[in-house]
Amino acid sequence: MYDAYDALELAKYIVTKCIKDGCPISNLQLQKTLYFIQRQFLKNKGHVAFYDEIQAWQFGPVVRNVYAYFCAFGGMPIEFPLEYIEPKFSWYNDDDKRLVDSIVEKCRALDPWALVNATHRKDGAWDRTYHAGTGFKQPINVEWIKNDG
Repeated sequence: MYDAYDALELAKYIVTKCIKDGCPISNLQLQKTLYFIQRQFLKNKGHVAFYDEIQAWQFGPVVRNVYAYFCAFGGMPIEFPLEYIEPKFSWYNDDDKRLVDSIVEKCRALDPWALVNATHRKDGAWDRTYHAGTGFKQPINVEWIKNDG
């Protein structure tokens, strides 16, 4: 059995990395980055990166507990003092870290609304779940995420 990462600890890693690299990201960017990490783990490794469900919210996929943890920043870059958010986990292998780092670096370089547009593709996983608002906050099917894009 594969042990997946905890989504909140993974998010703390992402935020910490971005702050240390001088490229802090917003909660919106973080949510989309987590979505793309989940998708790549499913495609490349055949399993989830984390078990926490991804829900279909108005502005795209959201991991609810991660959103709640960082929501005080609104649309601004997350800039916690690092001692408060240092993640409490270790990588299962270097390949996982390389994959996550590459996705983080790619996503943080994009405009946040470009990330929203990328997750809002017609007939994509978010669109199929959100379904013009009737699926608001419903979990996005993991197989749909895997086959998205």
